[in-house]
Amino acid sequence: MSYRNNPTAVQALVRPAEVHKDLFIDEEIFALEMEHLFANTWVYVGHGSQVPNAGDFITTTIGDQPVIMVRHTDKTVRVLHNRCPHKGVMVAGDTCGNTGKFFRCPYHAWTFKTDGALLSIPLKKGYDSAVLQQCEASHGMAPVENVRDYRDFIFCRLNPEGLSFEEFFGESLSTIDNMVDRSPEGRLEVAGGVLRYLHDCNWKMLVDNQTDTCHPMVAHESSAGTAVRVWEDAPEGTPKPMAVEQFAPFISPYEFFEGMGIRVWENGHGHTGVHNSIHAAYSSVPGYMEAMVAAYGEERAHQILADTRHNTIYFPNIMVKGPIQTLRLFKPLAANRTLVESWTFRLVGAPDLLLERTLMYNRLINAPTSVVGHDDHEVYQRSQRGLHSRGRDWVNVARLYEPTEPERKNEAVNGTSEWQMRNQYQAWARFTTASMKEHA
Repeated sequence: MSYRNNPTAVQALVRPAEVHKDLFIDEEIFALEMEHLFANTWVYVGHGSQVPNAGDFITTTIGDQPVIMVRHTDKTVRVLHNRCPHKGVMVAGDTCGNTGKFFRCPYHAWTFKTDGALLSIPLKKGYDSAVLQQCEASHGMAPVENVRDYRDFIFCRLNPEGLSFEEFFGESLSTIDNMVDRSPEGRLEVAGGVLRYLHDCNWKMLVDNQTDTCHPMVAHESSAGTAVRVWEDAPEGTPKPMAVEQFAPFISPYEFFEGMGIRVWENGHGHTGVHNSIHAAYSSVPGYMEAMVAAYGEERAHQILADTRHNTIYFPNIMVKGPIQTLRLFKPLAANRTLVESWTFRLVGAPDLLLERTLMYNRLINAPTSVVGHDDHEVYQRSQRGLHSRGRDWVNVARLYEPTEPERKNEAVNGTSEWQMRNQYQAWARFTTASMKEHA
């Protein structure tokens, strides 16, 4: 069956409590995601602290589209398609840098302002000005028109039409608010670089896993469980290492995760850790609470730090951990290949020990050398291979399913419910087919 011009067939791949395996293994479905899903949704591009000065830029992708995030001369952050309008060459080849006041194409030296406008063409006298003005190239590098800077988190929507930023995210923005507010100065900075980890699986498996609370005590028993057992054998009175504080909650019993709770927001967003989380029992950091009270007052400071959400999914492809200041970006490369970027943030004005804890968590849990991350990677690889089996066609997400879910909005439910997964797949079907319908 071809899905390309058949939005009805694509929507049929998502049922109330199960999804078809083609979502994960079909190359045509993957192509439709790149063409429609990642163009119809507001996708994370980067953080403003990565481009603090005029001319600073990073290169990244939105789905399969190469883009540049750059600080323009007016101090605003712009997003440009990374393509010279002359011969199609990617203008910026480095992952980051400072381009000065303009970009210069490495092929024929056409130059463009940092808002994409055409600045100059070598030997311009060889072009008839009237003819050139009629050409698309005269408009310069194509800017992404829909860009939103929310507290230094930069998002864009490639399609000109669609839900507004506020409509798309709604109440889910409270997670970003909480993470930023954890800084006594209300500011974050990207710090510690980025960890990149190639996974041999579909990108949606990683998104699905972020709110799967029935796997940690099983998949991570061999890694986190071993670390905890080694600690338990340490001589009495040995200080508890920071690493053990971070490992131990992964093997909490089902009852812990049930009580933790999951909140389901509209448009595929949601988070684990409503009432409790694996980040709630970390040791206090000297001087931090005092700095927060001085900045916010005692009541507000305690309110901010008491919100210890676990994983927040911003659909389609990022996960944010506010209490530990990390962000994971799941970049699709093919139906069976995903690049995971794990970023860490400094709480400006907070003690350095908090950044040390954040960096340790990222290395222990998210790095290619992680003893925990490999547990998940092995499961993803087995899933990617297993889904090619002809034995069954559907993937089950029926745990604690309730038929009234479609009519209910922004609810907190049992922490082992798979409602958030169902929420993501329903959003997947809606945003993948939204612009397909226009061309069907």
